[in-house]
Amino acid sequence: MHSESELSEPKRVALVTGAAKGIGKAIALRLAADGFSVAVNDLSSNAGSLSQVVAEIKNFGADALACLADVSVDDEVRDMVDKVVAHFPIGRLDVMIANAGVAKWSSLVNTTAAEWETVMGVNARGTFLCYKYAAVQMIKQGNGGRIIGAASICVPSLGAYSASKFAIRGLTQTAGKSQELGAHGITVNAYAPGGIDTAMLGLLASGSAATSGGTSENYFQALKERTPMGCIG
Repeated sequence: MHSESELSEPKRVALVTGAAKGIGKAIALRLAADGFSVAVNDLSSNAGSLSQVVAEIKNFGADALACLADVSVDDEVRDMVDKVVAHFPIGRLDVMIANAGVAKWSSLVNTTAAEWETVMGVNARGTFLCYKYAAVQMIKQGNGGRIIGAASICVPSLGAYSASKFAIRGLTQTAGKSQELGAHGITVNAYAPGGIDTAMLGLLASGSAATSGGTSENYFQALKERTPMGCIG
């Protein structure tokens, strides 16, 4: 049995970026199932899919909010955090999950500067901005908080992506090990999943097939063989 105080306690609020599909969507739905109010973010081009995620979150009895914003744009991230805080009755942000990311399959010599900037802009700059504005809000609240990023490993023909993910690892370790945020009860961590069956992984498999002369299935099989459990998530 829950006490009256437990039942009336406001739900904690989480914001998940890049949540219209894939890993971000799965995280958002799990948070809803675990009792969070959930704000989900993605680009305006994914507005339809994001609305569907909001509907699925509400099926758990959770409050939900869709936030259309480009995480690589400073003002849009700041305004997104403000919008989340203003929307939910509790008036705060408890968890920031900076999940949004992009990848471009290309060899080092064929990667253009524009492609590099796009990947680094979304993955590295976007994560930095999410960390920054979440931290600003959490410090102001004085209740601590959780900031989480999406890291990865080094992958051949994904130079910009790999570099951006190692930037996230460095940023996370710097923020997590310093007293700058820890003194306020804010922890900073990152997750680094293996191969997950998402639309992005499918695009990478197609890119591999196009450059190697093989097939997408060859890519998936090689990925499974490099995985301790011998499977893709």
